[in-house]
Amino acid sequence: FKADSYLIHCNIIVQNGSDIPVNDAISISVPGHFDEEVNQRSRFAFEGPVAYLDNKFTTIKPKDIEDKDTYSGVVGWVGYTTRYFLTAVMPDTPETSTLKLSFANDVVTNRLVSQMPRLDPDKQNQLSFTLYMGPKSHKILSQYDNLLKKSVNFGFFDILATPLLIAMNFIHDILPNYGVAIILLTIFIKLIFWPLGTKSYKSMNEMKKVQPLMMQIREKYKNDKQRMNQEIMGLYKTYKVNPASGCLPLLVQMPIFFALYRMLYMAIELRHAPFVGWIQDLSGPDRLFHFNFSIPFMDAPYGIPVLTLLMGASFLLQQKMTPTAGDPMQAKMMMLMPIFMTVLFINFPAGLVLYMFVNNIISMGQQYYTQKILA
Repeated sequence: FKADSYLIHCNIIVQNGSDIPVNDAISISVPGHFDEEVNQRSRFAFEGPVAYLDNKFTTIKPKDIEDKDTYSGVVGWVGYTTRYFLTAVMPDTPETSTLKLSFANDVVTNRLVSQMPRLDPDKQNQLSFTLYMGPKSHKILSQYDNLLKKSVNFGFFDILATPLLIAMNFIHDILPNYGVAIILLTIFIKLIFWPLGTKSYKSMNEMKKVQPLMMQIREKYKNDKQRMNQEIMGLYKTYKVNPASGCLPLLVQMPIFFALYRMLYMAIELRHAPFVGWIQDLSGPDRLFHFNFSIPFMDAPYGIPVLTLLMGASFLLQQKMTPTAGDPMQAKMMMLMPIFMTVLFINFPAGLVLYMFVNNIISMGQQYYTQKILA
């Protein structure tokens, strides 16, 4: 091994000291601690035994080991992953092997079992493999092995999250502050969705124009819900207004949002990465000051979630700029939205809150600009 590397190259030499041929296998174990606390964390980012088996990244939930504890196939590597770190064993030559798993006393053991060639008396065989123990960094793992970097996996949203991670790291290489990188990445994403956003704000402006007519219809047919809905749909058709178009940009951006959440939660690059002032860890929730008492809806550490409150205020301001809904029930729900979003984000990573805050500020600017042009 080398001081500047996370790799350890190993050779196992087996010698037959008997007087008969031997057909046996070599087993290499990768254990990992897995208790109830780890199980709870695993809901957000998988922790447990993993493998690159038959050209596919495979996760094995400890609770499933009782039903199936053996897997066979061409093994690229086998290991144990946590939120930020990976321990993996890589055979020098990928070959068909067996994985044997066990789970007892809060310890999961992932064993790579490789069949040895026939070993005659006084002969010896050698098994070579590489051990990786280090961070799940896309940059670092890419330097070592293309198969090993598959361990940086964001689940269902991996196809979106991985390019976002690469883009964020690219920006960070130029401007070495991950908070700034997130802001610039947000601007880039917003530019991609700019035409769709403009179309949405134009539609909302048209909705604003028909609001007085909608109120008249609701008052006139308040005792006849069916007729009211027919008249409102006729109004939409006459003025060519689509009430759902205002929600379209948000729906389209939802996969990006979830991909960013997974990326910002799991990317070791953001672990203890500072931004400004009180935000010294973009992977954790923002807290100004620390309190010894608990706060409703807030996980420890307890403090003032300044950035989250600013994000909630931006939702409130954005709502003030948006035409009120014609449906009273919908209007009440929209009034509660800023509070709901603030509570929802209160324990989210500061990097994700920063993304939403910047996204809202840009959206308000775009909305103001669009309304000014249409005025």
